[in-house]
Amino acid sequence: MIRTKLTDMFGLQHPLILAPMGGVAGGALAAAVSNAGGLGLVGGGYGDREWLRTELSVVKAGTKRPWGVGLITWSIEPDVLDLALSYRPDAFILSFGDPRPHVPAIRKAGCRLICQVQDLAQAKLAAAAGADLIVAEGNEAGGHSGTRGTLPFVPAAVDAVAPLPVVAAGGIADGRGLAAALALGAQGALLGTRFYASTEALGHARAKARLVAGAGDDTVRTRVFDVVRGYPWPREFPGRALRNTFVERWQGREDDLITRLENEQSAYQNAARSGDTDVAVVWAGEAIDLITSIESAAALVSRISSEAEAQIRNVAGTVK
Repeated sequence: MIRTKLTDMFGLQHPLILAPMGGVAGGALAAAVSNAGGLGLVGGGYGDREWLRTELSVVKAGTKRPWGVGLITWSIEPDVLDLALSYRPDAFILSFGDPRPHVPAIRKAGCRLICQVQDLAQAKLAAAAGADLIVAEGNEAGGHSGTRGTLPFVPAAVDAVAPLPVVAAGGIADGRGLAAALALGAQGALLGTRFYASTEALGHARAKARLVAGAGDDTVRTRVFDVVRGYPWPREFPGRALRNTFVERWQGREDDLITRLENEQSAYQNAARSGDTDVAVVWAGEAIDLITSIESAAALVSRISSEAEAQIRNVAGTVK
């Protein structure tokens, strides 16, 4: 068993956190990760109230172990934050924005605050705001991220906010990645795309199949999906997704896409509902080369942790 400040903080068996992927990390997946000994996080995304009520009820009923919920910081409305906190999560993760306006409510609810950051300025701001844990996200991650790479960013973040514990994210999908994160000074790893390709994850079966079939070279960082969906993401946070015909058509032509949204949005929404991944987004990190099958969350947590232990022992054996 690997014991770190992360496992001690939440009483976990494994130093693994489920990324709060909006629309993908629902209550069943979060509960499964928590029941397996990791920390499951429900991805509240942009704060759809009915979706949150449904999924938070599922995780609340599905596990007695620690679990949490996440929201995109720049889009949070106070009543949505209050709604999420009313389910009494053990952890609340804020990503992509200034966490300070929301800290008092989270603290009042007796919740641990996790802040996901993409650069050192954000890491220092989160530490000063009172975060209990920092997630340093590299741009190898699926979905939205900044400009830093995981390998150099994680140890820099560890040094910048010490002794506050840091967890690594971005391009981690197996035990080798977890072992590497620990070697960089992180206290664990947050995984998204690997858990997207799980039986409990929400999302269309065609999207999961594309994750299994795809490769890291098939991913691209782009803003076109945010434009067509009407989400005003800050330009510094493009999203990494699988390349498809929609990307090929509009990448680099975002201004033209904006002028044609009336027709394009309707077609895109239909594609998303039907699971047409030639048009609809499939967020994916560079580590999809390591995904070869759809598995249960429990199997993933157990195997990744075991692989990390074996990798650490192997590396230690090279020291003479």
